[in-house]
Amino acid sequence: MSSSVDQIKSKIDIVSLVSSYIKLEKAGTNFKGRCPFHNEKTPSFFVSPDRGSYYCFGCHAKGDIFSFVQEFEGLDFIGSLKVLADKAGVSLDQYDKGEKSEKQALHQVLEQAVFFYEKNMSENKDALKYLESRGLKAETIKDFRIGLAPAEWRELYQYLLDRGVTEKNMLAVGLIKRKEGTDSFYDTFRGRIMFPINDSTGRVVGFSGRILIPDDKSPKYLNSPETVLFNKSDILFGLDKAKNGIRIKDYSILVEGQMDLVMLHQVGIENTVASSGTALTENHLVKLRRLSNRIIMAYDGDSAGFTASNRSAQIALALGMDLKIAQMPEGKDPADLAREDLEKLKESLRGSKHIIDFYTDSLLLRSIPSRELGQEIKKNVLPYIAILTSQIEKSHFIKSIAQKAFIKEDALWDDLQRVETGFSSPPLRAEESPGLKRVESIERKVMGVIMWQRGKKDKDPNINISEIEEKAKEIFKERMQELESYFEKEKDLLMFEIESYYSNKTDLSKDINYLLLGLEEEYLKKEFSVSMVNLQKAEQSKSTDEIAKYLEECQRISQQINKIKNSYEK
Repeated sequence: MSSSVDQIKSKIDIVSLVSSYIKLEKAGTNFKGRCPFHNEKTPSFFVSPDRGSYYCFGCHAKGDIFSFVQEFEGLDFIGSLKVLADKAGVSLDQYDKGEKSEKQALHQVLEQAVFFYEKNMSENKDALKYLESRGLKAETIKDFRIGLAPAEWRELYQYLLDRGVTEKNMLAVGLIKRKEGTDSFYDTFRGRIMFPINDSTGRVVGFSGRILIPDDKSPKYLNSPETVLFNKSDILFGLDKAKNGIRIKDYSILVEGQMDLVMLHQVGIENTVASSGTALTENHLVKLRRLSNRIIMAYDGDSAGFTASNRSAQIALALGMDLKIAQMPEGKDPADLAREDLEKLKESLRGSKHIIDFYTDSLLLRSIPSRELGQEIKKNVLPYIAILTSQIEKSHFIKSIAQKAFIKEDALWDDLQRVETGFSSPPLRAEESPGLKRVESIERKVMGVIMWQRGKKDKDPNINISEIEEKAKEIFKERMQELESYFEKEKDLLMFEIESYYSNKTDLSKDINYLLLGLEEEYLKKEFSVSMVNLQKAEQSKSTDEIAKYLEECQRISQQINKIKNSYEK
């Protein structure tokens, strides 16, 4: 496999790869952009073409083309290998012939199930007529690999068993269930239109089955259970097909059901994803935000309602996303409009409103008496404003509501202070926690500069690396060797940090001088603290000689610190 990895690395430039996901701009010898792995306004994500690696100064994400695809797409290494092999045109036959991993084996079980369901669909005229009546074309059915689970108890089970699939693996991917108290098994999905659910690279991880002939006992939709491959809080239906459209159009459209998504893709609205009837989670929204910060929710016309407790919308706003609502005509869903009146659907999407404007305007259309209107706005609209992180945005919406509803701004601001959202912003991620202490940060930079300048071919004539090293040794003393050894272990990453930070500096020698002065000051402060403790102990023991000794030491160190402070150039 290593030869395949090397071939892929030689054919895929990391800057081109990352640029296909996020916008990058030149920054000296490197490129920078906003980090896709945490929320930030100022670019701190750097890509080095020379090293073939990336590093974020904000969340400390780092790696190469494989780790980038793994993290961005939510894949394991094998998944990223396959994605990049396709991009590079590299064959993985040698790996494919080898021993399969457990997850790879499970993916193949699901692939066999897809083939089984597709074959059943092609042979069932009633199911095909149903899909045709819903507006689906033959090429769309084929493209989305829509199939049919026969209304039999063990047909898929027997089909897979005959092809050497173990009951253990069938259970592991949720295709069968064990009859309680027995060793007998039966199919999970029966009599249902089957929509394969894929991960972001297109690998099947589960299914959603819509009942073909409704009855009073069975749910309309049935999804695969949680498995090692399928995590409903992480997988968005259709994201594998929508991600390029989202990047190009710079917004995503969220619908509720599989049929909505399939129909919108069929009519060319390919930046659409579906929540598949599950609650939209922070993981879902973070994935969408990596592709675009803008999202339009397009739900059924009769299911809008007021949802001030809608956690999905609250999370989106807390993540800083621009969230809009597209109003469908009453009694219609996006699939209906895609089939019956495409222009009307496009008009609804074009007319989408920010969620705060949407709910405000919806209230105003109900002609509610002014006193009750104020209470409704406080209950259903202000909780969304309270979540906004920007004071400017809050001010904008308060002013807008005041003008529309003829309510004084002061009154709205007053109520806003009392609003309880019942919502906590997403917790601070570990990678967003505060960075190094000042002394550790300076130590890292000083050692980084020394190692960087040592290895440079084109030396800066204004920098004397020998003098810098001597000065560092004077400050570090015996700690110098310890730091050399420590930073040697992460030399490549340290070089990347230092190059990204200092390569564009116009007066590097001045910056290095400041670093050394800052380092000396921090070390003297530590020394001063120790001397002060010793002085206090001497005073407690009333030792005259010790008091004089440590008092003199404290005065000496204090003078050195003041001298350093005075030596900084203003």
